[in-house]
Amino acid sequence: MPYKLDHNAHSVSTLMYHFICVVKYRRKIFTTIEISQFLKELNLQIALKYKIEIAEQETDIDHIHILFKAKPTANLVKFIQHLKGSSSYELFRKFPKLKRFLWGGHLWSPSYFLTTTGQVSLDVVKKYIENQGKK
Repeated sequence: MPYKLDHNAHSVSTLMYHFICVVKYRRKIFTTIEISQFLKELNLQIALKYKIEIAEQETDIDHIHILFKAKPTANLVKFIQHLKGSSSYELFRKFPKLKRFLWGGHLWSPSYFLTTTGQVSLDVVKKYIENQGKK
């Protein structure tokens, strides 16, 4: 996937992130296309509010992976809190049977995984920086 650069008055960037969130107690709730698709559509709506572009997302039976692009000014903590909070609320509202597996109103585990992604490895970037000024 080619990178598109974001331009503003004083910077150029491309920041891609890989986010993984696990269902509390590793409950297997994404067993139907309907539940998974509803979550993915909701995530797209939330991302728009934060001016974040979801490049790819997919559920497994007990977690979701999201690849997204954000600007340097994006508040990732608030975005992730909104993703987790709104999806919990909306999934429980639309699919009340989920409450049987996930009591206490919590859909997601309190922790998550987030990493940056890039076109080159850390070793390549490190070598590039080390070689600056050496010609």
